[in-house]
Amino acid sequence: MASNVVITKKARRKLVLARAGAANLPPIAGMAFGSGGVDESGEVIAPTEDQEQLLSELGRKEIEFYSLLENEPATVRYECTLQKTELANQEISEIGLYDADGDMVCIKTFKAKGKDEDLEMTFVLDDVF
Repeated sequence: MASNVVITKKARRKLVLARAGAANLPPIAGMAFGSGGVDESGEVIAPTEDQEQLLSELGRKEIEFYSLLENEPATVRYECTLQKTELANQEISEIGLYDADGDMVCIKTFKAKGKDEDLEMTFVLDDVF
């Protein structure tokens, strides 16, 4: 697994409880977007499994589409599109998947992407087991 993506401890705890039959596993509800994925010099900061939120969250949006990848049976691909007016003129450098409880379950960081006000941007994140 790449060092710039992590499944949170909270997510792993929920998985263990669900597998034991002690709790239901809430579905993925949406994607969070943030600007805290890079340091002052623009270098990517690796997220940690102890994080319970993005370092600098800018907003959240419900997942618009997901797909189960046939050639990778342990992978779900989530997609979310920011419309022209959503997070306009922001630098996005971290995204996360959150579940129906509102808990961050996966965090990915990357070089900052500028979101112009006249563009839509689609983000794709694969949840791999």
